[in-house]
Amino acid sequence: MRKRIVVFVIAIVAVVAVLVGYNVFQRTQSKDSARISQVSRTNQGKSKQRPKKNGKVLIVYFSRKKGVSDGPLKIGHTKVVADFIQQRTGADEYEIKAANPYPKSFKATADRAQQEQTDDARPKIKNKLPNVKKYDTVFLGAPVWWSEYPMIVRTFMDAVDINGKNVVPFTTHKGSGMGSAQNQVEKQYPDANVLEGIGIEGEQAENSQKEVDQWLSKIGY
Repeated sequence: MRKRIVVFVIAIVAVVAVLVGYNVFQRTQSKDSARISQVSRTNQGKSKQRPKKNGKVLIVYFSRKKGVSDGPLKIGHTKVVADFIQQRTGADEYEIKAANPYPKSFKATADRAQQEQTDDARPKIKNKLPNVKKYDTVFLGAPVWWSEYPMIVRTFMDAVDINGKNVVPFTTHKGSGMGSAQNQVEKQYPDANVLEGIGIEGEQAENSQKEVDQWLSKIGY
């Protein structure tokens, strides 16, 4: 009889031990899962971080009044679009000016632009480059020459590092849209947050404010 009682007590103790151990295991697993979930959420948050869009904005542009197909103009097409962006964002503006001015005729300008592209040239910029450290967003605009940014804009891109910022390309054109400008910016600044750009037909620039505003609203400005 005593042996049966001893065996029964041992069995009860064993069952209790198993239940306690199982509960401890469950609590441990639950805590581990919670920690893993928290780490995962934290890492996801970090991976989605982008430079803020409501900070200080700079518009960098290259624009021409002479040497354009429908010129001479009072205000260059790209300058018109840059001003529309400025009105919406309150941005500062920086105009890229060539140390060696481009020709006054359209054909001569087109020929020089093509030769610079063939030579992979970097024409000198006349004015002092801007200090971009204080800006969170940089808009970069120019006419499309031979399907891409003018080489003088490439001079700027090589000289000024705007990785880590919002970078927004925009162009004016005669039917080519943005050309390769979007890809150029993405390649030049792999660590920037490159937003969707816009191409405005040059001769329609003065009437494009509504289109520009809609685009800016779409990308968060």
